[in-house]
Amino acid sequence: MVSLKPLPSWLKRPIGNSRQMAKVQRVIKTNQLHTICEEARCPNRAECYSQGTATFLLLGNICTRSCAFCQVSKGKSPTALDPNEPEQITRAIELLSLRYVVLTSVARDDLSDGGAGRYVEVIRSIRNLDPDIGIEVLTPDFWSGKSADSQQKERIAQIVELSPNCYNHNIETVERLQASVRRGARYDRSLRVLSLVKQLNPSIITKSGLMLGHGESESEIIQTLKDLRSVGCDRLTLGQYMRPALENLSVKKYWKPEEFDYLAQIATSLGFTHIRSGPLVRSSYHAGS
Repeated sequence: MVSLKPLPSWLKRPIGNSRQMAKVQRVIKTNQLHTICEEARCPNRAECYSQGTATFLLLGNICTRSCAFCQVSKGKSPTALDPNEPEQITRAIELLSLRYVVLTSVARDDLSDGGAGRYVEVIRSIRNLDPDIGIEVLTPDFWSGKSADSQQKERIAQIVELSPNCYNHNIETVERLQASVRRGARYDRSLRVLSLVKQLNPSIITKSGLMLGHGESESEIIQTLKDLRSVGCDRLTLGQYMRPALENLSVKKYWKPEEFDYLAQIATSLGFTHIRSGPLVRSSYHAGS
């Protein structure tokens, strides 16, 4: 990662099981797939791979949004949908003997359904392989700027109908910083995604996460946690934003491990049932546990 100053010691960790990483990377490349683990160079990918978990990136690797923190490639002309993607992902899951899978995607505002149908296809393909494989989805907000609230609800409902083990949608940052950090997204729309999931199926576990370090205050973080709980969000991840390249937003603050521990205590008091809070925590960290 490119940075203007050295990272704090608590953000440095060994690469991990290089043999397991090489195996997963070989299967991913052979099947012409994308994972957010590799696209975002997640610091935990070797640990997750060794635990039988991976996060597949659906709908290509070019996003139609331009979030200032994200390393995923951006553009107005994303790649055409690969009709073989569901089958290829399922084959990779079988080869890697994965027991818990996270499905995420780039935002595809160019598609008539925002890409929701591809989630459905992949989930069904995995269930045909083995209905006992755990599936977590980490979706965009499915809002293209052209769609009414009812259309957003229809897109989310397609996925909820298949009862994934967990429905994750990241709010990423506090309300004040949404415009600068998440271009094309809105705080209220993200809360609405999580609210809609609970309205459609109250039994589905919902999850969201924030990346700290954009200039947010402690009080703003706590308010965001309260807002997430107000729409029934069950699970939470809190991690440190690490600038992936010079064209991305700079880091305003490196939050210390003890500060993450304190925020986890606050989250527990607010009623979150499953909390991962630490500098290197990411959305899918220990997702299957």
